Amino acid sequence: MIYETAPAKINFTLDTLLKRNDGYHEIEMIMTTVDLNDRLSFQKRKDKKIVVDIEHNYVPNNNKNLAYKAAELMLNHYHIKEGVTITIDKDIPVSAGLAGGSADAAATMRGMNRLFELGQSLDDLSALGIEIGTDIPFCIFNQTAICTGRGECITFLDKPPSAWVVLAKPDIGISSPEVFKALDLNKKHIVHNDLCKSALKLNDYDMLCKSLSNRLEPISISMHPEIKKIKDNMMQCGADGALMSGSGPTVYALAQKERQAKNIYNAVNGCCNEVYLVRLLG
Repeated sequence: MIYETAPAKINFTLDTLLKRNDGYHEIEMIMTTVDLNDRLSFQKRKDKKIVVDIEHNYVPNNNKNLAYKAAELMLNHYHIKEGVTITIDKDIPVSAGLAGGSADAAATMRGMNRLFELGQSLDDLSALGIEIGTDIPFCIFNQTAICTGRGECITFLDKPPSAWVVLAKPDIGISSPEVFKALDLNKKHIVHNDLCKSALKLNDYDMLCKSLSNRLEPISISMHPEIKKIKDNMMQCGADGALMSGSGPTVYALAQKERQAKNIYNAVNGCCNEVYLVRLLG
């Protein structure tokens, strides 16, 4: 039995630069990890079947699941003659902008690499993983990084300063393709990638909080105003900075002190079913 941990990611920044010929958007975003994790285990099967064992109402256990797709990709690409049973103990909320599915897929690729003794590097797995998801290359490495292209070009950055993170996911679903479809590239929205890089390099927490910016946030807020209500609530309750992660709907707040973080947690806990108090990893 092989075990892997799949941490959630948050965006410090997210910018979209242009629409590519392949239909995807050219992006530039800085991401890190938090200690909210899914846990996966892997066992070989004598048949060539992929079995995903997961106790979660909203998560499919077939080829719509990214962990299943990652296993299928690994079996086919590396000509593996056996199957695999993947057991997922899920804590990361679904369709939240926290890359839960991508984190599971990346953990599956790392786990199967070890299980079948393939000897592939993380770079190899990352180059393969982009075939099924744009966040998977980042999740393969789980280090603070700036990701460009479709998400496959990764440059590692310094670890963020120590901080508490309050994550709040409203009870709504957001379709990333719909958000990107509504994106108007002619509309200006300032994203502070350079400021964020400097903040990480200098280990400057205040500068990091000032740099939090996401070009998709106004679009998701226009579709679901409750995202802004949560963000405003967090800031009024003492957050040092707050931002929607990915295409949403999860909003996170940063706080340096535990008491401050608990105040924010208690304030948003009444309006969201899924609220988490965790730490930055990166």
